[in-house]
Amino acid sequence: MVYPEIDPVALALGPFKVHWYGLTYLGGLFFAWWLAVIRSRRADAAVGRDQVDDLIFYAAIGIVLGGRLGYVVFYGLPRLVEDPLWLFRVWEGGMAFHGGLLGVIAALYLFCRRQQIAFVRAADFVAPLAPVGLALGRLGNFIGQELWGRPSDVPWAMVFPADPLGLARHPSQLYQFALEGCLLFVIVFTFSRQPRPTGAVAGVFLTAYGVLRFTAEFFRQPDAHIGYQAFGWMTRGQLLCVPMVIIGLAMLVWAFRSTSARSHHT
Repeated sequence: MVYPEIDPVALALGPFKVHWYGLTYLGGLFFAWWLAVIRSRRADAAVGRDQVDDLIFYAAIGIVLGGRLGYVVFYGLPRLVEDPLWLFRVWEGGMAFHGGLLGVIAALYLFCRRQQIAFVRAADFVAPLAPVGLALGRLGNFIGQELWGRPSDVPWAMVFPADPLGLARHPSQLYQFALEGCLLFVIVFTFSRQPRPTGAVAGVFLTAYGVLRFTAEFFRQPDAHIGYQAFGWMTRGQLLCVPMVIIGLAMLVWAFRSTSARSHHT
C-alpha cells in the first residue's frame, strides 16, 4: 500500500500554519474536558464540575512541558548536551508520552494540593480521560509521517514518501492508535463505570498502557540514534513501559488489599 499523502498542514493563512498534529492535541483536550464534565456528575467523583476547567488547564501544561522534557531526556540527551537551546526549539518536533505522563502527574499533584483533593482519587478520575487524546496523537504521527514501523511484507504494509529507504513498513502509528488509544479507552472506561477501590482505575490505566505499548513497539522502527536497548530486541519505549506495568500492578494489589482489609475491620 502507498501512503495516502495527507498534507500535515490542516490550515495555512499566510505564514501562519496549523498542523494536524497540533489539532490532535486540542481534540484530545476537548474530549478530556467533555468526559470530565460528565464524570464530575457522579456521586463518587473526586473532581467537581467547578474544578474541571482548572484540571484540564493543569493537565495541558503538564502534557506540553512534560512531553517535551521527556523527549529531550529520554530520547535526545546527547543532543541536549551539545545544544542546550534545542530544548526550546519545539517547532523542530519531539514529544514523548512517558514524559507527558510524568508532567501530568506533577501537574495533578499541584492541582490536588490547591484544591485539597486526595491525589490517588484524582488520578482515578483522570485515567479514563487520556486514551482518546493518545489515539488522536497517533493519528497525528501517521499524518506527519513519523514514528513509522519496521519493514514488512504484510498486505497492508505502507511505503511512506518521507522514508529515504522507500521500504514497505508496518503502519505502526495506526497499530498504536488502535491499541494505546481505542482499546485502552474501552478497558479503562469500562472498568471505571462501576465504583472501584481507590487507586484501581489508575492502576489499570498504567498496567494496560504499559502492556499495549510494549506490544506495539515490536512493530515500530526503533529510533535510529538509539536502536535496541536491551537483550538485542528491547526498545527504549519498551524499557520505559516496564516500570509502568510494575507500578500499575502494585497499585492494583494495594487498592484491592486495602479494601479487603477495611472490610475485615468493619
